[in-house]
Amino acid sequence: MSERLVPLGKREPAARSRPVIGPDAPRVYVETYGCQMNVADSDLIGSVLADAGYATCTRAEDADILVINTCAVREKAEERVTARAAELGALKRKRPGTVLAIVGCMAEHLKESLAERTPAVDVIAGPDSYRRLPELLTAARSAHAQPIIDVKLDKAETYEGLSGALGGDGVSGFVTIQRGCDKFCTFCVVPYTRGRERGTPPREVLRQVRELASAGYREVMLLGQTVNSYEWDETSFAELLRAVCRVDGIERVRFTSPYPVDFTDDVIAAIAEEPKICKYVHLPVQSGSDVVLERMKRGYTVADYRAIVGGLRRAMPQIALSTDILSGFSGETEEDHAQTLALMREIRFDSAFMFAYSERDLTVAAKKLPDDIDEATKKRRLQEIIALQERVSAEVFAAHVGRAERVLVHGPSKRDPAQLMGRTDGFKTVILPAGVGAVGELVDVTIERATMATLFARC
Repeated sequence: MSERLVPLGKREPAARSRPVIGPDAPRVYVETYGCQMNVADSDLIGSVLADAGYATCTRAEDADILVINTCAVREKAEERVTARAAELGALKRKRPGTVLAIVGCMAEHLKESLAERTPAVDVIAGPDSYRRLPELLTAARSAHAQPIIDVKLDKAETYEGLSGALGGDGVSGFVTIQRGCDKFCTFCVVPYTRGRERGTPPREVLRQVRELASAGYREVMLLGQTVNSYEWDETSFAELLRAVCRVDGIERVRFTSPYPVDFTDDVIAAIAEEPKICKYVHLPVQSGSDVVLERMKRGYTVADYRAIVGGLRRAMPQIALSTDILSGFSGETEEDHAQTLALMREIRFDSAFMFAYSERDLTVAAKKLPDDIDEATKKRRLQEIIALQERVSAEVFAAHVGRAERVLVHGPSKRDPAQLMGRTDGFKTVILPAGVGAVGELVDVTIERATMATLFARC
């Protein structure tokens, strides 16, 4: 999970105008919980509110409007938002007139019942309601006694024409090319909180990428719930990738998260042949058991997944791979768990996001499959998965010691601002000595040491 402030109007190109923000403009503070799509959506929210004349502030204590952009994928994420909303509710009581908005997937998931969990909330808005946020906030500031709720999903909304990509660190920016999901995996609530798949027109994608380039960004991350399922008329995902690579000023192109079923040979060819496309793929596997994958309705077998990995590694032997693994799904046996560990040893992912199964209402699993793995077993299996991945990651990262790497500098290191932080083509974090290069520069370094999650470089 990530938490950040939304930089309203940051690095705005001169070609686009916004209202002048006066000293009395309402001030907004935004916190983001969840995936990269949510981070991109917070930038989108920032764009919408900046266009409406809102100012930003860096502390919740100074805000007139408090916005929490939420995640619903796991229960723990919702619990953290509930706790944070209580803290901000206490802040509201000290500052009469302050408005609290809870937006995003948790808002869509819980709808009216969210107000019961978070009595301080004034606005509940789903992920297809962001264009209407200014009017919702205006209404809430007019002393509404009950929360204002706008959670209608819109099968056509892609936020075309907005500058949602601008934000972040000014080096790497997001462009959402697809919203929603049609896969309906039995464990996943996303199709119910973000609606059905719909793509952004290629011309709009390229407009946003050019906007990033003109604002000085060097890297673009293309986002979608199942990003490689993208198709618009006769434009495939592979063709869109190649078109983005033609934009001057953008030096690196990434995408996340692809779905194994739609990972086609033309996508592999595009990654291999286009120098700007980073040689890194996050490819969620979820389980190493065919029985569990079938129960999840993932649409592929372990053999299918191996074939994709084999195709990627034949085309690009040094490609970096990461994944998602879900432990303790309905009916998972010790043999199923052992098969997952075996697949991890075989493929040797550079890194992984690993979680214990958390039943989500609305899903097929919640309605039809028992949550029959006790919490102690889920926890034990998850710890075994984490321990194995930590060993593999440590070995993978250690293998980079002594290698030359080209690193895109993103900014100061969080732990030591006197140092710099950047990323390799393979999405590995690198700590650089001060003075190696400026933010936004590609620099050539040699890796001198490694942990299981970070590389350390010298000139």
